Amino acid sequence: MKVLFFHGLEGNPNGSKIQYLRANGIDVVAPVLSRDDFDGDLQVAQAAFSESRPDVVVGSSRGGAVAVNIDAGETPLVLIAPAWQHWGTAQTVKSKTTILHCEHDDLVPIAGSRLLLANSGLSADHLVVVGEEHRMSDEQALDALLEAVQSSGENS
Repeated sequence: MKVLFFHGLEGNPNGSKIQYLRANGIDVVAPVLSRDDFDGDLQVAQAAFSESRPDVVVGSSRGGAVAVNIDAGETPLVLIAPAWQHWGTAQTVKSKTTILHCEHDDLVPIAGSRLLLANSGLSADHLVVVGEEHRMSDEQALDALLEAVQSSGENS
């Protein structure tokens, strides 16, 4: 299974979530995204999508905003605490979307993920409440990420 992973503002292509997926047999393509050029990042992301043709697109925080603002066709999305309200213009997600979010996220409040699902007409079961904090790098969050990626990829 191939995953295209968009890291967050403070992340990088060798971050803990990416390494965890790779350690569990997932082929991960993770382009370098900038900290200050969202439009440029959308171009990088769209090109990476076209080149890699992934089974699943994953976006973490700012990378979640990138993921919802590219044309990924019917490819399932797994969003980790998506910061969609801060970057881009997308207000909805497709039905093949799973969101992982910590209830006590102090950087990107979980209310934003609930609003994104409501805007999209998706039920609450598309939201997995997990993790200890925004980075979502604790064992429970990483396990939930792997499960979401695997189940999304199987259903694509």
